[in-house]
Amino acid sequence: MHVLHINQLYNRASGASRYFIEIGERLVREGHTVTVLSSDALDLEHFWAPGMRTLPERESWHNGVRVLRFPVRRAPGPPILYPLLRRLMVEVGRAGRVAAPLLTRMATLTPRLPELERFLATAPELVDVALVHTTNITLDFAIIPAARWARARGIPQLCTPFVHLGEPGSRQIVQYYSMPHQLALLRQCSGVATMTSLERAFLVARGLAPERVHVVGAGVDPTEVLGGDRARFRAEQRIDGPVVLSLGAAAYDKGTVHVLEAMRQLWARGSNATWVQCGPLLSHVEQHLARLPASERARTRVLGFVSDATRRDALAAADVYAQPSRTDSFGIAYLEAWCYGVPVIGARAGGVPAVITDGVDGILVPFGAVDELVAAIGGLLDDQQRARALGAAGRQKVLRELTWETVYARARTLYATLAPLPIPT
Repeated sequence: MHVLHINQLYNRASGASRYFIEIGERLVREGHTVTVLSSDALDLEHFWAPGMRTLPERESWHNGVRVLRFPVRRAPGPPILYPLLRRLMVEVGRAGRVAAPLLTRMATLTPRLPELERFLATAPELVDVALVHTTNITLDFAIIPAARWARARGIPQLCTPFVHLGEPGSRQIVQYYSMPHQLALLRQCSGVATMTSLERAFLVARGLAPERVHVVGAGVDPTEVLGGDRARFRAEQRIDGPVVLSLGAAAYDKGTVHVLEAMRQLWARGSNATWVQCGPLLSHVEQHLARLPASERARTRVLGFVSDATRRDALAAADVYAQPSRTDSFGIAYLEAWCYGVPVIGARAGGVPAVITDGVDGILVPFGAVDELVAAIGGLLDDQQRARALGAAGRQKVLRELTWETVYARARTLYATLAPLPIPT
């Protein structure tokens, strides 16, 4: 069977990409063909701002998966054009389903992937595609042409939307993931794969057929995650105290600024902990870091993109993992930290409460609650026995139910249900 994956930002630092990497490479090992269509963006901001990092190769192979990248094209104008357009779309969306056609058109104004659209229309090697799997509903500019292409050819489409639910009772985040045209795209799918039961309930409440919405989740492969060297990382980074680690994109919505502010309060109280951040740095966080006094910058290690080996070493060196995000539909990095028995701190937002059980295998705080973050981080640094107990409970949860093998079994069953050819077992 030939499966087509549409993933707008395909790199291992992205949790969404990791999901597709794990599924795609396992499909290939079972004898199937997997083609990934993506953009040339390395940084998320490349979709709306020039000068960001890109990936130069237009075609590559990764463990049998063919990856094709297409250049991002933007409408003329400053970077603020994109958030203004999306905000306008939210306002237009208040008109309900009647606004869906206009919103669909607005969604493809900027950014665009015109070369991807031409490839879909003309590539002979796609003639045998049996299933199209799209993702990231907020980056709908890539889903729309793929969905049209699949519908015109009668090919079933599965979407993993990664809906960011945001804070309970607030539409500030989720409104960008549930506009009328986005919900229409999901209703037209043969199947929708969600990360958590919270995401599934949200979509069913907005009119998606319950029998088409499935909880697949995400996972880790402990054998790939483990193997980090705590001593090596601490020596290379010249760290002599405890480590508070954050992984993934450094952004306000990920809680990066709040973790940093909590660390500043802890440093003011005499803590000798070092904050380590591995992952792409968005410009507003970069500006925030630049304003720190030298004494506080000395307690930070902002490493940007790192190799898998360095990521493992950082996990091994961590004493606390802190990622109080409101824009995580799941949060694979919590699982990676648990593999090392590291206690985790997340926000009571998005899909995270379905992953972390507060007080059992981690701590949940309200998004943006710096004082509660101070108490959570400081408490775990001071009470090593509790920290070890939370981390151990998380590790057992991973081994019991959150490995990629378990997740892939659910995804494979869903693929076999939607595609005309069964997947071998």
